[in-house]
Amino acid sequence: MQGHIHKRVRICSNGRVSTLWYVVVDVPRHADGKRRQKWHGGYRTKRAAQAIRARLIHELSTGYYVEPSTMRFDEWLWDYWMPVVETRVKPSTVHAYRTTIRNHIAPELGGIPLARLKPQMFNNLYQRLLKSGNMVTGEGLAVSFVRSIHSVIRKSLNDAVDAGLLPRSPAKAVKPPRDRANSMELRYWTPAELKTFLDLIRGHRLEAALHLIAMTGARRGEIAGLRWVDVDLEATRITIRQTLLTVGGEIQVSSPKSSRGRTLDLDEKTAALLRRHLDQQQSRGEAYLNRDGGVGYVFRRKDGGRIDPRDLYAAFRWIVDNSDLPRIRLHDLRHTHASIGLKAGVPIGVVSERLGHSDPGFTLSLYSHIMPGMQKEAADMIARAVHLDDITGSKS
Repeated sequence: MQGHIHKRVRICSNGRVSTLWYVVVDVPRHADGKRRQKWHGGYRTKRAAQAIRARLIHELSTGYYVEPSTMRFDEWLWDYWMPVVETRVKPSTVHAYRTTIRNHIAPELGGIPLARLKPQMFNNLYQRLLKSGNMVTGEGLAVSFVRSIHSVIRKSLNDAVDAGLLPRSPAKAVKPPRDRANSMELRYWTPAELKTFLDLIRGHRLEAALHLIAMTGARRGEIAGLRWVDVDLEATRITIRQTLLTVGGEIQVSSPKSSRGRTLDLDEKTAALLRRHLDQQQSRGEAYLNRDGGVGYVFRRKDGGRIDPRDLYAAFRWIVDNSDLPRIRLHDLRHTHASIGLKAGVPIGVVSERLGHSDPGFTLSLYSHIMPGMQKEAADMIARAVHLDDITGSKS
């Protein structure tokens, strides 16, 4: 059975004639032996239908044919995909996926059957979100946010293919928007600016926490989740084994972003600051230290409970806003740590390990803006090593 093409002509209410082309193929028979056919279409041209017929026949002959599903996109997302995703990713990621689906995907595309999803539908969605996707202000969403929405769509449809509901993902042909203006621009402080910040926080209740973020490049959730059992003051190092996340307003314990722990050596002054911080905690008594079930968190609220990572951000923001320092985010302290380290000659692999990146190549691409100056130094060193002292003269 090679399948056949069926032409349908319809006269619209305005008198115009509409012609669509359909592909009809035989699929495996019913259990009682009755013939079964599946229609695909309609397509605006006969040539397009012929191309689809050739593809469908090939899929039938090789066993890769998938019958068109009547399941809606939102049914797949909520009833089948999310229950599986919840077992594979962190609670914060689950919360982000649910918010994305509820606010930006389901309202526009949820009622469409999986088999009828087309690349242009996603392109149209992204363009609308870029113009007016903010549900509060009506303004456009950031390109990075729209790209994260595309990521959810892409992953969900790839899993629909694996589940046998689609022959291929319609999102594969979609190119998400790109931020052509400074998409990789990073903000960070100079060593002098960082020194000014560290002087400003001296004596602040969260001085040790903010100092530790600046001098290790750790994430705020990793520092919020640090316990004294993870701190070795004699060896002057800490080990990142967990992180605190705020999900739906609740603080939850999770594994680090790279899903593996890492040990970070400390400079002596940072270690001394932690020793002083420990003495201050112990002076408050056992009731304070056992406030959160005796877990032994290094950084706590005033009442002794574990600190919310958002508190670190709020404290940092207030200090910077009330200073003459360039405005950067708390997360940009990581970029500051990396940039200062690389310019000081710290190997890229060591910087990558301190930041908790799984691949040094990612670190290299992220901080390539620092490389030109370092490459000039390397070029001069290599030239000196091979004694290229005088090659300007010419042979007579």
